Amino acid sequence: MQDPLTVPSFPAFCSTFLGIASLLLPFSFFFFFLDSGFCQHHLLHKNVALRLSINSQIIMYFLPLGLLCLWLASLAEAQSTFSPARPPALPLAVKSPYLSTWLPAGSNGGNGGYLAGEWPTFWEGQVTGWAGLVRVDGQVYTWMGLPGSTTVNQTAYEYTSTKSIFTMHVGDMVELKITFLSPITPNDLRRQSLVFSYLDVSITSLDGEPHQVQVYTDISAEWASGDRSAIAQWDHGVTSNGVAYHKIHRQTPLLFSESRDQAEWGDWYWATNNGTSLTYQAGAGISVRQAFASSGRLSNTNDANYRAISNEWPVFGFAHDLGFIQSTTSVLFSIGLAQSEAVQYTGRSDTLTPVPSLWTSYFSSALEALDFFHHDYRDSNALSSALDDRIAQDSLAAAGQDYLTITSLSTRQAFAATQLTGTIESPYIFMKEISSNGNMNTVDVIFPAHPVFLYTNPELLKLLLRPHFEIQESGHYPNSYAMHDIGSHYPNATGHPDGNDEPMPLEECGNMVIMALAYAQKAHDTEYLEQHYDKLRSWTNYLIDDALYPANQISTDDFAGPLACVLPTDVNAVLTTL
Repeated sequence: MQDPLTVPSFPAFCSTFLGIASLLLPFSFFFFFLDSGFCQHHLLHKNVALRLSINSQIIMYFLPLGLLCLWLASLAEAQSTFSPARPPALPLAVKSPYLSTWLPAGSNGGNGGYLAGEWPTFWEGQVTGWAGLVRVDGQVYTWMGLPGSTTVNQTAYEYTSTKSIFTMHVGDMVELKITFLSPITPNDLRRQSLVFSYLDVSITSLDGEPHQVQVYTDISAEWASGDRSAIAQWDHGVTSNGVAYHKIHRQTPLLFSESRDQAEWGDWYWATNNGTSLTYQAGAGISVRQAFASSGRLSNTNDANYRAISNEWPVFGFAHDLGFIQSTTSVLFSIGLAQSEAVQYTGRSDTLTPVPSLWTSYFSSALEALDFFHHDYRDSNALSSALDDRIAQDSLAAAGQDYLTITSLSTRQAFAATQLTGTIESPYIFMKEISSNGNMNTVDVIFPAHPVFLYTNPELLKLLLRPHFEIQESGHYPNSYAMHDIGSHYPNATGHPDGNDEPMPLEECGNMVIMALAYAQKAHDTEYLEQHYDKLRSWTNYLIDDALYPANQISTDDFAGPLACVLPTDVNAVLTTL
């Protein structure tokens, strides 16, 4: 494995001044003594001293510079390493189109990849408030969010296909290991259907001495809606199996609606293990965090003044008092979204019908699902680690470390664009076109993502293509070529009964035929091709008639507009007809 990539940041910038300070500061004092005549009497011959005498104006530049260097150097305890690379955004809780929170690291709003002092954000760019504090021997430090506060010292960041792991030091006293796990279990649809993610905080003594430690973390009502003027409502409770939770949602849900790409319906759960060491509090962000900073505990109260998200920024905090620690101690948190109904879909009918989230077929309630997920950490972590290892081994064998750097980062991103829905007997996967116009199950977006589904479980690709075949084989699409998407904006799969979808005939016909064949070959499912033979033949005939001299058409690079003889589209079409 290649050496971790060290990326310059403000701490790194500061640390470069250590050497400068050590050089400039002695010279500053030397020049001061030289000008004052000290060197004339004690160091140098008078004539030499006169030639080297520095006037007081120059001294005024060097002395402040030397002192500035020392101050900057004091801010730079250590740099963080980033392995295998530092992506422009670091995945935190990344599981679905609506559970998709990242740490910006690039020049566009990021701080270089340091979790402490930077707010996590939703993929669209707005803050999804998530804060973390640790109290060590009475002193409080930030380990997540809260720009402008006193932070821990991040020393390392590492990602795998399912995890982001931050290592942090609080002076030379304790080490924190912060692990964000967004499980991927492609062969276990029960687990994969849960729109939840883990946060594990592990703490150990660095100097071998016992240290009194309390850990705090909260989320804000910003998770519940993209409309910051919306009224949020919340509650606190404990499940029958001992999981304490905050439940947050819009007071007036807007079913199948979005604001800034965030869901405007569903219940958010923020949970941890219940016990005597745990305290909780819901209220204004400043008040709740200050309560922890002052005493290391919270008030066990629930502010019932439901209000706009931007009104004092309500937060929902948990604090664990770990007592005096010497060996490694950890606390676990879970965050997730429970939507009984996930999307609307026309399918074979003319009616737009709600489709349930697949998890509702496995669990009788959201609390039962939360209970299972939170207590499943050990098994879920083991399954995800096995996938991490498989992707790492196969990527290294196929093309080396650079390839692994890409595949391990993109796996979470690909799966997080999807949502498992339907029932055990009739499941679907719906995909949102992220960072563009939000189309559903866009064929030329599924196509570049389909290798990861073929690799992990070919049945997942079949579930992604299923809505396309259902709509078009039912006569709800009038064109002879393949449909571009199943709905103009997620989560409403309205189809295109008028045929006025974005026209990419060659692109989408070729993509659909190639993906159908790829699934059938990988899954050894020839009946699949027989089942959809008529539609596949229709698309192939279109390619035969139009692929040789393609007219002006839009391709997946639709920003370029209609073009004739686009090479990738032509090659795609020709390969399909061979």
